[in-house]
Amino acid sequence: MTASPASGPLTEGPHDPEHDPGASYALERSYVTQLTARIPSTGGRTVDHVSPISGQPLGSIPQSEPADVEQAFVRARAAQRAWATVPVAQRQEMLLRLHDLILSRREEICELICLESGKARKDAFLEVAHLAMTARYYGRTSAAHLRTQRLPGMFPGLTHVELNRVPKGVVGIISPWNYPFTLALCDGIPALAAGNAVISKPDAQTILTGLIGAELMEQAGFPRDLWQVMSGPGADIGTPMMAGADYICFTGSTKTGKLIAAQCAERLIGCSLELGGKNAMLVLRDAAVERAAEGAVRGSFSNSGQLCISMERIFVADQVYDRFVERFVARTKAMSLGASTSWEVDMGTLISQDQLDTVEAHLADAVAKGATVLTGGKHRPDLGPYYFEPTVLEGVTPDMTCFGTETFGPLVSLYRFQDESEAIKRANDGSYGLNASVYSRDGARARAMARHLKAGTVNVNEPFGAAFGSLAAPMGGMRESGLGRRQGAEGIWRYTEAQSVGTQRLLPITPPLGLSEEKYAAIMTTSLRLLKKLGRA
Repeated sequence: MTASPASGPLTEGPHDPEHDPGASYALERSYVTQLTARIPSTGGRTVDHVSPISGQPLGSIPQSEPADVEQAFVRARAAQRAWATVPVAQRQEMLLRLHDLILSRREEICELICLESGKARKDAFLEVAHLAMTARYYGRTSAAHLRTQRLPGMFPGLTHVELNRVPKGVVGIISPWNYPFTLALCDGIPALAAGNAVISKPDAQTILTGLIGAELMEQAGFPRDLWQVMSGPGADIGTPMMAGADYICFTGSTKTGKLIAAQCAERLIGCSLELGGKNAMLVLRDAAVERAAEGAVRGSFSNSGQLCISMERIFVADQVYDRFVERFVARTKAMSLGASTSWEVDMGTLISQDQLDTVEAHLADAVAKGATVLTGGKHRPDLGPYYFEPTVLEGVTPDMTCFGTETFGPLVSLYRFQDESEAIKRANDGSYGLNASVYSRDGARARAMARHLKAGTVNVNEPFGAAFGSLAAPMGGMRESGLGRRQGAEGIWRYTEAQSVGTQRLLPITPPLGLSEEKYAAIMTTSLRLLKKLGRA
């Protein structure tokens, strides 16, 4: 068990040998009070907050009222008007300070993520690293992305055109529980960099991690009203959030994403949606089997499979199928589970009873219809209430629920293929299109295959990190996996309005005095033909 930082928020709690081979930790009450003081809550309502690791209490969370959300938008609009006048270079400096703050408080943030989400510490660290990288990327590139751009005018030398990128206003960000630190902040960082304010609604199950992000923002120099955190169920505060925002960024289920898209359409505001996936890994006949098996374990069981871009279907070429299965199953069996926040744990717990029920239902349905469990398949209440073993299935058929429905848990299915075109077709089956992976020693061939996969990101010889960890590369889904892109230039442009400013010099775009419309049309026709010959766009 990792010791708490000397000045951090954690205090050693009672040892429970049934659930934790080491010590257990609880959050200091003063630390929870410090974080939750950021939540606007005039109604006095609170809800109890517990850790999924062992059900231990983490504190009481104030709940925001609809009126609190409305007032937050009033404050955010005032803050945004002032913020839009701050030079981009100063915004970048704050983001670079945020980068350093995140890394300096790494252990504290990791511990909080683990206690709230139940994930393994190594998975929590990936959130810290990804968010620091996001702050650094936009801290270095925002000015270039937002710089006024000179465009070709209608008439060379006479028409001067510039493209400005102006902020949308106040952005509403609704983030999930599975990656509570990075997803609560990574979409808001470019929103701030572009000159917007943010109203954030983290998932209730991981609200404290979202609040520590807001605290770090303020410490980096961002005005407090520029980033506000709301707490409460969507049924209570979703309506005022949708009514007040100028743009919505949502990460979560496809079902909820469709509802949000419809509400945004009603108001004619934009949205970006990163939704579900039933992601496929393809292991080709020339793949390095050991490397593919390692990637399959990481791709399938990181954060107990509670990752939108994780692998739930693995298609393996007949030539290497038996060797791959042997190594993949062996690696899966060797994984360590534990109700602990230590670095030695390979896989943590599911977040809730709902997630556990889904995994168990998908597994029971598959087994009842003839699927074979190669390893795993058991609930582990001896570790904690929601622990479930990493599970590998063989013989999954289209009539089984887990064949095409996202499980979002540590359950993966193996499929043998003989023809690569067949594998591509099977990988593209269904309505999702978020992430895919191809393993081959021939990188050029794998990259060529990627163009035929219906997925917003494709990783070669890696399950998800190569694309998601490259901040200049846009990330998002096709089909029912979402709209829009995070990261890269597209990740900041989505929070801006493109404004074209055209200036006409010397001659107006109309017939000069005394020239007939017919003669003017003839001159224009000649000019257009000439511009084509000159290669003008």
